[in-house]
Amino acid sequence: MSTQIGVLSVPAKRPASRVINLIQAWLPKLVLAPSLALVLVGVYGYMIWTAVLSFTNSSFMPSFRFVGFAQYARLIANDRWHTACINLVIFGVLFIGVCLALGIFLAIFLDQKIRQEGFIRTVYLYPMALSLIVTGTVWRWILNPGLGLEKLMHDWGWTSFHFDWLVRSHLSVYTLVIAAVWQSSGFVMALFLAGLRGIDPSIIKAARVDGARLPTIYLRIILPCMRPVFFSAIMILAHLSIKSFDLVKVMTAGGPGYSSDLPALFMYDMSFTRGQLGLGAASAIMMLGAILALLVPYLYSELRSKRHD
Repeated sequence: MSTQIGVLSVPAKRPASRVINLIQAWLPKLVLAPSLALVLVGVYGYMIWTAVLSFTNSSFMPSFRFVGFAQYARLIANDRWHTACINLVIFGVLFIGVCLALGIFLAIFLDQKIRQEGFIRTVYLYPMALSLIVTGTVWRWILNPGLGLEKLMHDWGWTSFHFDWLVRSHLSVYTLVIAAVWQSSGFVMALFLAGLRGIDPSIIKAARVDGARLPTIYLRIILPCMRPVFFSAIMILAHLSIKSFDLVKVMTAGGPGYSSDLPALFMYDMSFTRGQLGLGAASAIMMLGAILALLVPYLYSELRSKRHD
């Protein structure tokens, strides 16, 4: 006698599963779509728009009368632009160099496992939490001869003390360096401290066994191993120096005259104050070219190192 067992087959819910899979596939794209659209329009779209304006005779309002490279020729012949570029070289070299030197020194100092490291690290990083508007305002007060450091020394009886760089045309750009270094050296310290903590301690121990002194270990062994950190820090600081606007606007407003002018302030004044929108757009494209000249080699080296790995 044979028995036949019937197997109940449950029909698969194919339409529902397809809808779920479709939602799972498109949901991340839908979530990222607004941000992507804002970046495309608000960043790359306006970059293209600025490039177009730089080839027109736009003044107070955008114009579509193309004049070729006339705005770039005017820009190159502009004395204020020459001063801004020279100031950018002075500001950038000093800003990057001093920030690197001070940041490395502070990172090595904190790498010695000192007491209250967390508190000291917070103190060094605190200026980075302040906006450049606040930093510029505070340092403008400190460096003002009438109410800052010079007045304080005179009130204490040291009448021969003078520190009036802020009102001297050939020294005002260096006051920007002082404030910018105070703002960003803690950030560089954090970068190098993270890099130092990533070094294998056995390397230092082996060098100490061989009789190497601690300064020699850092100069010849540890720091050469941190070339990626050096490169990243230089790229970030160079980018900050090229687009510096808030600090110079608050501290000196480009003065006295335009002796402490920087390209970002030049671009803003020409575009929105003096009604020379085409000239301001040309200066913005020149700044973009300077940033790309730094960014493209960095990206190329990163991609090349990943391919070798």
